[in-house]
Amino acid sequence: MSSEEGKPVLEREYVIPLADAYRAPRKKRAKVAVRILREFVARHVKADLVKISDSVNKIIWSRSIEKPPRRIHVLVKVFEEEGVEVEKVRVAHVDLPKASEEAS
Repeated sequence: MSSEEGKPVLEREYVIPLADAYRAPRKKRAKVAVRILREFVARHVKADLVKISDSVNKIIWSRSIEKPPRRIHVLVKVFEEEGVEVEKVRVAHVDLPKASEEAS
């Protein structure tokens, strides 16, 4: 789904808490975070089909399966008959500079 196929009927920004994924076993947390994201969007926009963009998926899996982000800012687009698309806006955590960057 993309904007070329049709204009979205509704666009909303959400900050989705993914901290509950940390209740799952370490080797399942990113999978649980994706499920939490999908359920949150389906509940808030009353949709059956939720498609998560590659960029959001990469953000969730960026620190491996064990440490997904605690929350994520996303842009949710609802299309007439195609379903819902979730795109990345920004991530709420701050990346710390690496040791080599601090020395210079």
